Amino acid sequence: MQKVPVSLWTLLAGMIIAPISIWVGQNHHLLPEAASQQAPLVDGFFNIMLTIAVALFLVVEGTILLFLVIYRRRKGDNTDGSSVEGNLSLEIFWTAIPTVIVIALGIYSVDIYNQMGGFGVGSHPHQMSAGAMNVSQTANIGIGENPQTKNKPADLVVDVKGIQFAWLFNYPVSGIAAGELHVPVGADVQLNLSADDVIHSFWVPQFRLKQDAIPGVPTQLRFTATKPGTYPVVCAELCGGYHGSMRSQVIVHEQEDFDAWMRENQIAEGEDLNDAVATNLDNLSPSKFLAPYTQNLDVTPVVIESLAHQF
Repeated sequence: MQKVPVSLWTLLAGMIIAPISIWVGQNHHLLPEAASQQAPLVDGFFNIMLTIAVALFLVVEGTILLFLVIYRRRKGDNTDGSSVEGNLSLEIFWTAIPTVIVIALGIYSVDIYNQMGGFGVGSHPHQMSAGAMNVSQTANIGIGENPQTKNKPADLVVDVKGIQFAWLFNYPVSGIAAGELHVPVGADVQLNLSADDVIHSFWVPQFRLKQDAIPGVPTQLRFTATKPGTYPVVCAELCGGYHGSMRSQVIVHEQEDFDAWMRENQIAEGEDLNDAVATNLDNLSPSKFLAPYTQNLDVTPVVIESLAHQF
């Protein structure tokens, strides 16, 4: 019986392994719903890595199983196996292939990072809230303007602050402060990230985006949501004992619903401020209310109080 060449076996194995690995790489259902413009870029890269991983797994595990059968110890055979000193060609082969794969994936990942705006973050300043002051800082870290949005201002800017153990969202233009992020679908959104205490990491799995919020170092995350819905916001950096409960959500609205939410919250913010002022005034007597203004006058608070009761 004629021996089948190794090259033919290799070709046959490739014809079997290639379609299996490609199918698994495209039909794995391991990732959550993709809901941002950046998500397909990350998904494509993940699918290619999974395809390569499945192919390598089948080659390695298939070889092990094949050798277990072919080179198993036969009954009555107590001799030693053949001595193998090495195979230079094989060693070059299994070193060169992973090297090529790693270099190719590295180049591909850099290209994706550039398309997502990773190389354009430090090109423009923005305002970040620091206590009661607004400090102009430049974000040098994060995902920023991509080639399509380069040198264009974002449609919506939100200042995001991470604290132990919550996310705080401030809309600087409208003055709205919230405990969850609201954005319109299709809008170019820029998040200015900061932290007061320790490093936190802002992560929305459905957007395929994650960016650290670092104390004293401004970072940025810029994205476009493509599907209305409610998605979790998770802190992906161990930040303390209650790290696991540091969660919020991002709510992606249709434009009309987002405008309505903005109007409602602007009215609510104004009412809260008016209520607070009215409550403070109600709790102050006339003498206490006017005391700061009568310190340099020859009038005592007692006189003011007595005059107030006469009217």
